[in-house]
Amino acid sequence: MDDKNLTAQVSELREKLRAWKKIQLKKEIVEDENMAKKFSVWSEYNDEDKKAMENLAAGYIDFISRCKTERESVAETVKLAEEVGYQNLDDVIEKRLMLRPGDKVYSVCMKKTVALFQIGTEPPETGLNILGAHIDTCRLDLKQNPLYEDGGLAYMDTHYYGGIKKYQWVTIPLALHGVVAKRNGSVVDIVLGEEEGDPVFCVTDLLIHLSQEQMKKTADKVIEGDKLDILVGNYPLREGNKESVKRAIIRLLKEKYGIGERDFHSAELALVPAGKARELGFDRSMILGYGQDDRVCAYTSLVAMLEAADKEFKRTACCLLVDKEEIGSYGATGMQSKFFENVLAELLNACGQYSELALRRTLKNSFMLSSDVSSAFDALYAQAYDKNNVAYLGKGMVFNKFTGARGKSGSSDANAEYVGKLRAVLDKNNVSYQFSELGRVDLGGGGTIAHMMAKYGMEVIDSGVAVLSMHAPWEATSKVDIYETKKGYCAFLADM
Repeated sequence: MDDKNLTAQVSELREKLRAWKKIQLKKEIVEDENMAKKFSVWSEYNDEDKKAMENLAAGYIDFISRCKTERESVAETVKLAEEVGYQNLDDVIEKRLMLRPGDKVYSVCMKKTVALFQIGTEPPETGLNILGAHIDTCRLDLKQNPLYEDGGLAYMDTHYYGGIKKYQWVTIPLALHGVVAKRNGSVVDIVLGEEEGDPVFCVTDLLIHLSQEQMKKTADKVIEGDKLDILVGNYPLREGNKESVKRAIIRLLKEKYGIGERDFHSAELALVPAGKARELGFDRSMILGYGQDDRVCAYTSLVAMLEAADKEFKRTACCLLVDKEEIGSYGATGMQSKFFENVLAELLNACGQYSELALRRTLKNSFMLSSDVSSAFDALYAQAYDKNNVAYLGKGMVFNKFTGARGKSGSSDANAEYVGKLRAVLDKNNVSYQFSELGRVDLGGGGTIAHMMAKYGMEVIDSGVAVLSMHAPWEATSKVDIYETKKGYCAFLADM
């Protein structure tokens, strides 16, 4: 072969190599983009995945349809936990039993917050894997002197709970949930408006024909907070008597529940949207239901714990479901209380490992997923989002590396190393996930319980399910996101 032909062949090979490198580079770019902006998870599911997803969705729909208050959620959590072998930590303490690897215990605070633990083979001092969600939801709470009559109608006065658009709560059917504690120590449970044949309640609105002045108001003033009173009666006890309709309602309450007007002083009663959660869309791919913020993360966290009941963990697993997040996590049942610290101290003691230093080390060495929802992209309001940094329905579990608002004010910002470790665990377990922020810079923002746990020095990040119409009476989620989130929580408990 002469030099000329050899040079030509070398040149041709070089061109082929350059072309091959370009193709490989393009593939890498495409693969990287697919990882960053993952296609809909639906396309990846086989029949077995779809069956498991539908089973989880059915259980979830049932849970959020029946458990609309934190008390109801805690009661159901305890019931399900006991069915797979959990025991009350108070009983362990009373009997002076010692906890060993594999043991499962729970602790309840005032029937509105609950913590579940599954003891690992390593000492708790090496850290826990914690799933923390909240089970309180936006609603209308009855005041302590709620009942009054005006214009021949009986109303109950309310105080709205959480960040809601007040105009969304008018004219929709509402159900009454809660308890009334009487002076004799008995507690009356009340759920009215959920069963077929039950009466419901509502907040009235001004008819459009007379709304010229009302319609000039801004959205936050169209319905004032003190106008969110519910209509409860119109049938007078005896015509002509003063407050006869109110008196008739009091008589009905006495006959049905054995409670009088003054018993409202020691009551916790809330109005929530009446009716069950439903499948959403022609394809039944989504769920429409009340209070999915944050019971969607609470339920998936709980299921992840229950499914692990017969497994062995190195690190102690924990599911923490708390109250009062929607109003700042204050009070004895909120995350800002000492409840978790106190329970953890008792747990360490029952493991024979308590000391103040051991408690501090346990908290510091723990990993946590602050399991809370994120806002999903809504094409009808696209201007509110950063499209490259927003969660999409159908694209899996959501992570928010930081929260806060405007310049990350009030933020809990997860460490890069922790996020990297999480990614490795999720990829290993074939969990689909995405990263997002809650709205456009200087427009959105929000907070969770993450910063309250981060103060101990533990690694924390927000994670959960994307939600459409968050904080509305009815919210929407994707079944596939719920399933991927449950898978992610299972992977976190087992492999972190």
